[in-house]
Amino acid sequence: MKLGIDGRKIPGAVPGDPVSVLRTAHELGMEGVFFRTVLDMSPTLDACLLAETRAVADDLGMYLESGLGKVNPYASPETPELRRIGDGDVVLGFRRMMQACAEIDCRELWIGTANYQSAFRGRFAYDRFRTDVSWAEQLRAIRSFLQLLAPIARDLGIHLNLETHEEITSFEVVRLVEQTGPDVAGIVFDTANVLQRLEDPVAAAHRVAPHVRQTHLKDAVLVGAPGGLRYQMRPSGTGVVDFAAILPVLAAARPDLNLSMETDQPRSGAPLDMLVESADPAFVAAHPDVTEAERRAHAALVRDAEARIRAGLIPSVDAYAAAPFGVPEARSYIHRSAAHLRSLLPAGVR
Repeated sequence: MKLGIDGRKIPGAVPGDPVSVLRTAHELGMEGVFFRTVLDMSPTLDACLLAETRAVADDLGMYLESGLGKVNPYASPETPELRRIGDGDVVLGFRRMMQACAEIDCRELWIGTANYQSAFRGRFAYDRFRTDVSWAEQLRAIRSFLQLLAPIARDLGIHLNLETHEEITSFEVVRLVEQTGPDVAGIVFDTANVLQRLEDPVAAAHRVAPHVRQTHLKDAVLVGAPGGLRYQMRPSGTGVVDFAAILPVLAAARPDLNLSMETDQPRSGAPLDMLVESADPAFVAAHPDVTEAERRAHAALVRDAEARIRAGLIPSVDAYAAAPFGVPEARSYIHRSAAHLRSLLPAGVR
């Protein structure tokens, strides 16, 4: 297992320059880079630039992973680049991106199911709770679009890997993989996003492990707030995600799995602070797969975070948000997270 980082989260890298991203990540001690989409490497799918990026990664001994975009037709208008790269044809755009990835031997490709609307707070920040189209209808549209892409993926030897994103449960992601076909579909396991869906990350790891092909490793805290819970990202090892329990599960399922951290970028203001409206029975009812036992495990994670805050072991949500977070702090976040994760890797996969 190699430990790397999301390509959008690297302080000091030149934006839009994938070679700079790789070299900066290497200087930070990372063993690979996960470019969220191939368009992050080249918005025009320039074959020469993509080949150079692959060559630099190989020279540095780093893994190179990438992705495509959102596969929810209801979210497509918010990502016009996916239509643009196909000259107006979204399916052609995906085909072109998949072909470009295959040409540089990136065959494990991230895809997402919806967007997080940071301009809003609470349930309406999540596309799961759109009122113009139900989540069930969105899932049906996602499934249909994946079935259009599946033959292309089979021809190219590619896996389309669905992230456990903020709006979708791990149960739903597993079902989409099974419906599309595990020969062409897999999972990007984000270890902290599942907390926003009232799931226990360890239980989620066991659910998704057979299909995990890429990762977003991140940590977070959850604390009680009016209306539910406040969710805030933290360096790995300082939140509620039990990596000591999760990493062996992932390693047993796929010993060569690349571990890509998702970290916080330098910022001038407070970090994203999400409200999970868990106090509303309608919110809970919108997650019918989550059992009462798992909700109790989730509640225990909240109590643990609150107890550690009261004991002064970790800062409160407000104190953490008020602290400066520039390039030095972002680099420290990366180093601290990496040290924690490396200390927990099972013997034989370090």
